Amino acid sequence: MNSVILTTDPLDVNSTVAMVSSPFAGAIDVFIGTVRNSDEGREVSALYYEAHAEMAKSQLSKILQETKREFDVIHQVVAHRLGLLKVGEPSTIIAVASAHRAEAFSACRQIIERLKVDVPIWKKEHFKDADPEWLGV
Repeated sequence: MNSVILTTDPLDVNSTVAMVSSPFAGAIDVFIGTVRNSDEGREVSALYYEAHAEMAKSQLSKILQETKREFDVIHQVVAHRLGLLKVGEPSTIIAVASAHRAEAFSACRQIIERLKVDVPIWKKEHFKDADPEWLGV
């Protein structure tokens, strides 16, 4: 099973992990991207994420299909939050289940690296002492 979730609702790690849990999985790897309070020495107060939803879902589905074939994973989920997020909130959760840990780690890393390069999701950083700036994810 591959699942892609784009939502304005808060992300939940436990429910994401439950989506990939399987008696066939000996490993579940989870990546959680969170909003940090600084970027290159500037104090961040919030992030705003925007996406071209159809294109983002399509590209994420393609990435998951390729990752599943390459690393022989059982289940994978990518959840990405859209809208305004406060410091400390999860913006991205990736969960990958596989028979063995090496495949789960490798697949999870590949998904986040490709998401950041290939998926049309943008973020606007809100700074405490400057105007907001749009950046690539």
